[in-house]
Amino acid sequence: MKYPKSLPQNGTIGFVAPSFGCNIEPYYTAFGNAQKTFRELGYKLDLGPNCYCGEGIGISNTPEKCAEELMEYYCSEQNDVLISCGGGELMCEVLRYVDFERLKMAAPKWYMGYSDNTNMTYLLATICDVASVYGPCAAAFGMEPWHQSIKDAFGILTGGVNNISGYPLWERESLKSEEMPLVPYNVTEQKVLQSYMGRDSVKWATVSSAISFQGRLLGGCMDCLVNLLGTRFDKTLDYLEKYKGDGFIWFLEACDMNVFSIRRAMWQMEEAGWFQYVKGFLIGRPLCFGQEMIGLDAYEAVLEVAGRKGVPVIMDVDLGHLPPMMPLVVGSLANVSVQENDIKIQMEYC
Repeated sequence: MKYPKSLPQNGTIGFVAPSFGCNIEPYYTAFGNAQKTFRELGYKLDLGPNCYCGEGIGISNTPEKCAEELMEYYCSEQNDVLISCGGGELMCEVLRYVDFERLKMAAPKWYMGYSDNTNMTYLLATICDVASVYGPCAAAFGMEPWHQSIKDAFGILTGGVNNISGYPLWERESLKSEEMPLVPYNVTEQKVLQSYMGRDSVKWATVSSAISFQGRLLGGCMDCLVNLLGTRFDKTLDYLEKYKGDGFIWFLEACDMNVFSIRRAMWQMEEAGWFQYVKGFLIGRPLCFGQEMIGLDAYEAVLEVAGRKGVPVIMDVDLGHLPPMMPLVVGSLANVSVQENDIKIQMEYC
């Protein structure tokens, strides 16, 4: 794996919008405040032309213009790292206009975003062999004060953080609105990890010793991953073969999927061979948290496949669309330790 250089003090943070831009509230004001915060910390900024655009369908601009911005700013020497303005719906349509060979030849650069940005974070790793950060988008840095997860994400970019721990509370209902665009996460719910080994769903809730496993981190938003699966951009099997000696920890979270969609996605990834070298699963709280349909809940939706792999399956992890989220370096070699309700992830850049 190729790992980017850290953002230096007084360096330049670049922003691009290959998915949604920050053209409406509360994102417009939050993004503006994020810029103010970064400047006060001593950093320069380099905004792409689509950051405040809203002309596209499900993305900031036309797919061609989004791809042009993405390539230009990734390959540019005028910025040190890139943060995506936001998630969205149709970043996949940008991919046909992206020259991944050009990105592969460029100097590695941290790219951070989540949700629809899986189309970049996952493909940078699996096509270009370059690590990326599955973490918050630009507007999140406008909250006051920063949640610890935001500090952790920025710490990864600056090189001061490579060990991440879970957070005690999470947000079920956001207070952010057009009238209150800068409010922090409304963390009211206690985090409760669900840990399994095997299809029999035996929980380790009473195990006093830590559960530990190692492997390369790979994953993202399942909505996007299954959309990529089987396309010409899907180089997953080649990537798995290259690093099969390390094994893989799949981190997965869902946005628009219901529990049956999650189960179908797990089946599809398994049948495509994506899980053949799995060492463990980290499953984020889905946006449909607590949903049950025709006797199926989110746990059984995952365990039907993951539970048959004979590896640890840790669910309701701080990942994804119900914040806070642990920022993870896609492609890094991770050591995961879980003890009762605490999770720690140490990421090695090798």
